[in-house]
Amino acid sequence: MHITFAVACDGADIATIEGFNHDEIMIELRDAFKREHALQCGYCTPGMLVSARDLVLRLPQADERSIRIGLSGNLCRCTGYVGIVRAVQSVIEARRARDIAPMPDGGRKILGPVGSGRSGADRTERMRSVGSEPMSPEAVGSAHSIPDFIPATVLEQQFSVAHPPEQVFAMFDDIAAVAACLPGASLTAPPKPARVEGAIRVRIGPIAATFQGGARVERNPADMSGRIVGIGSDRRSRSSTQGEIRYRLVPIEQGTRVDLSIGYTLTGMLAQVGRPGLVRDLAARLIAEFAGNLDRRLSGTSQGEATAVELNGMALVFSLLRARVAHWVGRFSSKDDGAA
Repeated sequence: MHITFAVACDGADIATIEGFNHDEIMIELRDAFKREHALQCGYCTPGMLVSARDLVLRLPQADERSIRIGLSGNLCRCTGYVGIVRAVQSVIEARRARDIAPMPDGGRKILGPVGSGRSGADRTERMRSVGSEPMSPEAVGSAHSIPDFIPATVLEQQFSVAHPPEQVFAMFDDIAAVAACLPGASLTAPPKPARVEGAIRVRIGPIAATFQGGARVERNPADMSGRIVGIGSDRRSRSSTQGEIRYRLVPIEQGTRVDLSIGYTLTGMLAQVGRPGLVRDLAARLIAEFAGNLDRRLSGTSQGEATAVELNGMALVFSLLRARVAHWVGRFSSKDDGAA
């Protein structure tokens, strides 16, 4: 299937696979897909073909990495992608051998959704007007404020530390100390009372990313709560994120409970693997390490340098399986009780 946000097609002319039945490039691609065994169930094939046609038009040569990046907005569940990439390569090579030169930007003056007939600039301007367009790190450096946004996903987390709320709240005012407690985080500029610029490194199995950007810091001493709104991007994967952390300190008998609401929106290549289940597991592990580091710092215990968190892929699979099995057992138990 092809991953495209509906808002990105607002006002666009949409061309489906049926609209290319007699297209010369599409005919070549269909033959190549058959020849290279680049299709199985066919669920993703329309999106693959439409994206592949754009690559055939644009790419000067059959570079495998460029083809894979160009097809990264499509997910295939059964072919393994090798035959698909080979098919696209063969068509590009054949057309260049016939002296058919590539067309810059596929014949579009400004890049936008393939086949939309609309400029990306017009769409970006509309999206910025409602505050939904992520800002780049360069824009963060020059902007006076970081905009609010509506998160695509919100996670609720909490942890406790054996220290009074006043001490924890005062600690949260020390941005450099807080960053030192967060695994993978680092500051790229001297922190200011209401603003911080930095980076955070995250590793999920073989996938690593370094998001650089800035954050706006808000605090409310009256109820010991606060909010951090940030944006960042990973240049390597061309992925961007917007994040919001809301926290509230609650006195408990043994110290302080920290209630967290974590909202985020992720776009780009990493959005394909940033599923809520994986992100929830990552957030839980990050917060567990952050809580331990915070407790040690509040206790005056020496703390080593924080490092990027690496999630074990099998651990994620087993945790998901455990949750699924527990759900099934609960359903069967409920049925048995009802039958009894």
